Amino acid sequence: MGSITTISVSSDTKELLRSAGKEGESYDAIIRKLLSEVNWKNLNERWNTILETEEFLPLDAL
Repeated sequence: MGSITTISVSSDTKELLRSAGKEGESYDAIIRKLLSEVNWKNLNERWNTILETEEFLPLDAL
């Protein structure tokens, strides 16, 4: 784990983070989990866009 830093968030955001995690889970772990989910969602959206807009050829047709 790298060095520790402080970020400012509103009380509402802090409560949302707390409720997104499990008991005993650190804010760092919660934020990392949420960022990982966002990254997967973005990747999934990119793949879906490719599947909807691109034409694919079977490998044996190449």
